Amino acid sequence: MAYKYIDNYREQGARKKLVEELKKKGIEDVQVLNAIGKVTRHFFFDETFWNQAYKDIAFPIGEGQTISQPYTVAYQTELLHIKKGDKVLEIGTGSGYQTCILLEVGAKVYTIERQEKLYERTRSLLPRMGYKARFFLGDGSKGIANHAPYDKIIVTAGAPTVPEILLNQLNIGGILVIPVGDENAQKMVTILKTGEHDYEKHVLDTFRFVPLVGERAW
Repeated sequence: MAYKYIDNYREQGARKKLVEELKKKGIEDVQVLNAIGKVTRHFFFDETFWNQAYKDIAFPIGEGQTISQPYTVAYQTELLHIKKGDKVLEIGTGSGYQTCILLEVGAKVYTIERQEKLYERTRSLLPRMGYKARFFLGDGSKGIANHAPYDKIIVTAGAPTVPEILLNQLNIGGILVIPVGDENAQKMVTILKTGEHDYEKHVLDTFRFVPLVGERAW
């Protein structure tokens, strides 16, 4: 991307307003709110659209994908209950915005993206922003078995069902957060792995994500 990395008072002020907006919408986790306040979301946008960067909306990023709405990112991150040093698998790197939020709250992030152009763009951008994650190109619906187990897994695309292969990659005590439903709307689902084959499942609010495409999804 050709723009310069500028973060001035205007952008900083816009992030503070966004944090206040997310508080009003029910986000309570201080770590998550602090992360939203730190990550320079406008760096993921073409300079032409910087005025859209701190609105609480999703925005197209190419390849049929979007940068997620900040509320959605905060909502999913809050459900993960990340502790510093947690090993987190992110399925659907996309723009990398969610990746940065996970890193800001102290996670060690393994992130996988199936769209090669997005993968290359994000793998290049995040280090320039000062963020270090492990990037993988491939079918996220199968997870990344050779780096498992994970303390937390977050899926940032809508799945028709919960892929069992992802549950197998969780540590006992680990949490999976995944939107499940049809291609029009999904319910946010959290699954706590309480034993080798035991799980505690909660079905929460309705969202709309791009579809999770892969061997174990759409």
